[in-house]
Order: sequence, then structure tokens, then C-alpha cells
Amino acid sequence: MSKARAVLSRIKSVEKTRQITRTMEMVAAAKIRKAQARIESARPYAVKMVEVLSNVAKHVGPDSHPLLKVHDPIQNVVIVPITSNRGLCGAFNMNILRQSEALYRKEVAEGRDVKFLAVGRKGVGYLKFSGYEMIAAHTEFSDNPTFVEAKIVADRLVEMYQEGTLDKAYLVFNHFKSVMEQKPMVHQLLPIAQEEITGTEDKKVQEAGYEFEPDAVTVLYDLLPRYIDTVVLRALMESAASEHAARRTAMKNATDSAGEMIESLTRWYNRARQAQITQEIAEIVGGANALQEA
Repeated sequence: MSKARAVLSRIKSVEKTRQITRTMEMVAAAKIRKAQARIESARPYAVKMVEVLSNVAKHVGPDSHPLLKVHDPIQNVVIVPITSNRGLCGAFNMNILRQSEALYRKEVAEGRDVKFLAVGRKGVGYLKFSGYEMIAAHTEFSDNPTFVEAKIVADRLVEMYQEGTLDKAYLVFNHFKSVMEQKPMVHQLLPIAQEEITGTEDKKVQEAGYEFEPDAVTVLYDLLPRYIDTVVLRALMESAASEHAARRTAMKNATDSAGEMIESLTRWYNRARQAQITQEIAEIVGGANALQEA
């Protein structure tokens, strides 16, 4: 009977866990909608930014801005993995860290000096534990990214690139495709690829006539840093939405598993209780028969 009581206690414990996971699932679902709305509202600005950049780029040379120049040789590389500050979101963080480590090994194999600029407490903890060299760690960013937070990362990379202490920079983040699907993505942030601002052959941006004041190069100097800020902000927002989606899926799976465990334990407890009742009835009947025979 002591084992049955232990099972009953276990059922109550799992029920409390299921309440927590269900609540976390509902909170994550509510946050996904807000994060998705932010991404959709920011998309027209990003599209217009690329369109304007494309038209400006047609009036200037490929080396008219330091951020467009490709350093030769490429020696110093920085990888920016964007992870979460909290866990309980399935493989969300490990997918990013595996992708970052694969990129690290590839760059090191080519003889380059690779460092990390980590965003997110989970990524910072893992990289420190694994002994990777970091130039900065940001654990203070919220799950509701702001332009100021993106600018902190972007300004550091742009400054290093213009000083010549950085030759290439990558962003590694989860791309939010839908509530059910998020895909790890590697994006080369610096140097800016020409096809990003001029458009590929099969995806040319809309052309428009512009008059520049004072000139196209000056306008480009103002636009390109804003473009870097926008790309970093988009990566942070995509990562935040993906985190909520991953957490919702993980909590839903945990809630379902808790329900199955409760059902299994309840079945076992009922069988044990029924067996005990049957045994007690048998003992009473046996005792009554013994009294009648005496």
C-alpha cells in the first residue's frame, strides 16, 4: 500500500508540472503573435531600405565605402551566435551553437583567427565553458529586441571593420518561417555582399530615379551603417520569434507527455487499489467462514 501512496503522490506532482508547462505554452503562444507582428511590420522598411540602397549603389563604385571593400587577405573573423537567455525551448540554442561551431572549424581550417561576439546567456555560457575566445558577451538583451540593442552589436562590428581589426563577420540565428518551423541561418554581415544591395539577376529590386544632395557617396555613407543596424535588428527579431515558437512546441510536448504519464500512473494506481480491496474482501469472507465452522 505504501507503493500505491507513492504513486498517488507522483500523480499529484506530475499534475502540478503539467499546469506549469501548459501555462508556459499559453504565454509563449501569446508572445509569438506579438513577435510575428513586429517582424511583419518591419519588413516593408527593410525592403524599402534595400531598394534605396540599390539605386544609390548604381551611382557609385563598388569600393566607394569601407563596408563594401573586401579585405585581402581575410585573417580576422567574428561569429555572432544569437541564442536565448532562458532554456526550456528544445533544440533552439543547440542548433545555433552547432552551426556556429561548424562555421568556426571551417574558418580555422582556412588559417583564420576566429572569435565570437555572443548574444544570449545560453550561448555565452556554452562558449565560455568550451573555451572559445570572445570579444564581447551580451546577456542583457530582452526577448523584445530594440533598435538600440541592435545598434550596440552593429556599431562594434562596423568600428572593428573600419579599423582593419576585422575582415569578415557572420550572424548565426534562427530564421522564423512559421510557428511550426524555424531554421538556423548563417548570414555574412561584413563585408556587405554586392548582390545584397544591387539584387540578383532573378530578383532585381525596383528601379527609381533619384537626385542626390549633396552626392551619392555621401548618401551611401549615411545609409550603409543604417542598413547594418537593420540587418542585425531583423536577426534579433527573427531569433526572438523563433525562441517563443520553439518554447511553445517544447511546452506542448511536455504537457502531452505529462498527460500520458498521469494516465499511466492512474491506471496502475487503480489496479493496485482494486487488488487491495479484493484481498481485504477475501480476508473478511475467509474470517466469516472460519467463525461459522467454529
